[in-house]
Amino acid sequence: MNRRHAILSTAGAALAGAAAVHAQTPGATKERVVIQISTPDPKMWNQALNYLENLRDLYGADKIELEVVALGQGIGVLKLEATQGPRVADALKAGVKVNACEVTMRRQKLSREDMLPNIGYVPAGLGQIIKRQREGWAYISG
Repeated sequence: MNRRHAILSTAGAALAGAAAVHAQTPGATKERVVIQISTPDPKMWNQALNYLENLRDLYGADKIELEVVALGQGIGVLKLEATQGPRVADALKAGVKVNACEVTMRRQKLSREDMLPNIGYVPAGLGQIIKRQREGWAYISG
């Protein structure tokens, strides 16, 4: 075996080993996507909610982890009076994590009683998005 062939064989074995480890890691094949909603436009809220449905359809509900972070003017999508309330409830039932930014809530003088039931809360929306990106999540701004 010549030197070049030996190097290629070693590299191929290393790649095969890495692929085997990746395949054996729980959740390694699961896509993870965080969607930011920060606009006051209800049409954009609907667009972001459509993204959730499209991604679940594309990858399969068991192969994707989805999270929504509403902050700034986008917090309105999670208020009790939001027209998208039923769609948010459907997303929650489908396993999507839906979080409101507590910084935004304080600035807008909103309490948890003003918000849709069953949503989650994060101390800072931008901080949550940065955390998810560091963890390797794909990021979509809506």
